[in-house]
Amino acid sequence: MSAADLMLKPVPELAALVRGGEISAREVVGAALRRIEDLDDRINAFVEVDSERALEAADKIEPGDERPFAGVPIAIKSNVPVAGMCMNFASKFLSGHRPGHSAYIVRRLRDAGFVVIGTTNMPEFGILPTTEPRHTGVTHNPWDLDRTPGGSSGGSAAAVAAGMLPVAHGNDGGGSIRIPAACCGLVGLKTSRGRVSRGPDLGDSFLSCDGILTRTVAESAQMLDVLAGYEVGDATWAPRPTEPYATAVRRDPGRLRVAMTADNPLGIDVDPECVHGMHVAGELLASLGHEVEHASPSLPGGDVFSLFIQAFGPAVSLGIAYGELLAGRPPEEDEIEPLSRAVFDLSQRLTSVGYLGAAAQLQAVARGVVAFFAEYDLLLTPALAERPLPIGECNGLGEDPLADLARSGRFTPFTSLFNVTGQPAISIPLGFGDDGLPTAAQLVAKPLGEDTLLQVAAQMEAALGRPARIPEL
Repeated sequence: MSAADLMLKPVPELAALVRGGEISAREVVGAALRRIEDLDDRINAFVEVDSERALEAADKIEPGDERPFAGVPIAIKSNVPVAGMCMNFASKFLSGHRPGHSAYIVRRLRDAGFVVIGTTNMPEFGILPTTEPRHTGVTHNPWDLDRTPGGSSGGSAAAVAAGMLPVAHGNDGGGSIRIPAACCGLVGLKTSRGRVSRGPDLGDSFLSCDGILTRTVAESAQMLDVLAGYEVGDATWAPRPTEPYATAVRRDPGRLRVAMTADNPLGIDVDPECVHGMHVAGELLASLGHEVEHASPSLPGGDVFSLFIQAFGPAVSLGIAYGELLAGRPPEEDEIEPLSRAVFDLSQRLTSVGYLGAAAQLQAVARGVVAFFAEYDLLLTPALAERPLPIGECNGLGEDPLADLARSGRFTPFTSLFNVTGQPAISIPLGFGDDGLPTAAQLVAKPLGEDTLLQVAAQMEAALGRPARIPEL
């Protein structure tokens, strides 16, 4: 079996091959490493690949290992600590930083048998929905090397889409799992607020959550079972589900009311292919027996973007503050990008009362949006407002970096609202446009409604019958 064929297998199948002794964990991890060696000079998905430690970990996994994903390779986005691996936020300021501990989610993945093989690229400090950092270089979309794979989990999405890995870690503070999933033809689930612990370094977040980029909905459900749950010391947490998501995803959700809209808070005109994708998804849902109608929650005006930046800016600026703590000094002029400095400066000027005021106003917006779901079970929107952007169009490196931040909102006006509300949302691949690039739609569920979201997404996936494929590179 070729390395590409192995990386296309669903993670339970890969683990079953290892458990049954049909293939060794070293062979599976070695296949991933060969794919990375063959392809990453063109994609640039990785910040670091730790082949030696990955193979050592694989060699400790024997046939009969009962851990559900023993021997399956995975990578972690470079803004989450993995002991001894590079965690640089794609910034020169944190170049070579290797934490001495791992995040709880990394421990959970390893406890489930995953082998961490490296860390993946991202925009500097996770600010933009493209992945073109000055320090670690541009990550390319495997379906078109001149296009972005999205961001901020762009390296992880590109690695999975190219068939270097079966799954990879990402996180989402404004769409950073769903956007690259949509750009790369993957499944990207943003969980409910508090569903996955962000410890031990970070407390609960108003906006951000961790997750996994996958090829299938079933894998997203299985990965959520690995990551979800309370950790000692968590300040807030979502209640436990009534059953494992891997079980729930196989249940029929029944007939649901689905609202469908291309309206968005920024009033952006949406690319016809993105609107077409939404309508394809709507027709598919109707054919599956759901009641689909055009309706939209009452959306905030364009000034909500400024409010969002007042909450999002301090969150991403924590990475710069972390670097200052490590270095004992502020960054030099050439050590962080113009956009990072601009966002950090804005965050530094924002008072504590200003931040709390913005968060309070955003929560008021959220209450109005969530109230809409008293009438509807799901909301269907386009995943993006534009096709994956050409490399260089939005990278924050020009004379007016904040203009690129505003530009990024026009590319992705559908995602960040549901970081504000804390609701679960998923990007579902629907196929490919005439331009050869993936097309996707976003589904949003009621608060804590991951089970319903996954059930409906699985229905859609089964009806679409998506073949397993990777781009020709």
